[in-house]
Amino acid sequence: MVAARGKLLCMNHPTDALVYIVDDDAGVRDALAWLLRSRRLLHESFSNAEDFAALIQSAVPRQACCVLLDVRMPGMSGLALFEQLLTLPWAAAVPVIFLTGHADVPTAVDAVKRGAFDFCEKPFSDNALVDRIEQALQVSAHALTQLQGRQHMSGRLAELTERERDVMRLVTQGLPNKLIADQLDISVRTVEVHRARVFDKMGVKSAVELANLLQTLHKTIALRAYFMPARGQKGLKTKPFWHAFYLCDARHATRR
Repeated sequence: MVAARGKLLCMNHPTDALVYIVDDDAGVRDALAWLLRSRRLLHESFSNAEDFAALIQSAVPRQACCVLLDVRMPGMSGLALFEQLLTLPWAAAVPVIFLTGHADVPTAVDAVKRGAFDFCEKPFSDNALVDRIEQALQVSAHALTQLQGRQHMSGRLAELTERERDVMRLVTQGLPNKLIADQLDISVRTVEVHRARVFDKMGVKSAVELANLLQTLHKTIALRAYFMPARGQKGLKTKPFWHAFYLCDARHATRR
């Protein structure tokens, strides 16, 4: 039985997607491997959680993937491995489907509440399990696309000079060029030049677009560093910059 948590419209999986099987039971691993081969799904098997943990923690996955994870295993349990996965920056790109016996169903349900993609009770329905695997792979592919986009934007941020970051911070707080010039003790013309460079490097055409772009990145370490007040500057607001905007339409932003 597979728990129902909604379905994606597209049931096709990415062609290079990979399904990880983590189960100490060789018979279960073999049965799952056969099932995945019959559906033309790439797979890799692990007999213990420790080996898989070493792999998945070493680098961001290069392809869409999901994990079929046994709840109970010698050594590190499936739940302990799941807790480790949740701490990874790319955890959303590695959906977990728990494989569980009847006695472990309440535990698996609790894991789903804490972020697991789903659980499958043994003995499982082949078709239902493959449906959920394909949905998990779609989720993984989407998460990887978002992650790559954030990494690309973080790279753009790294190209900004310190002065450009100062100007960007104040622009996203809604300050006009004159007040930015006063804050930074530079000319309005210099502000205009830096503002134009920021827009060009970040690939945006307006302060609203810039604020929306940065809002999607505010949880990254790099962005938190960029928006700390520069040493020696006083009076700069440190609350999240998107608080300064009121998006009434796509044409302008108004200070709160």
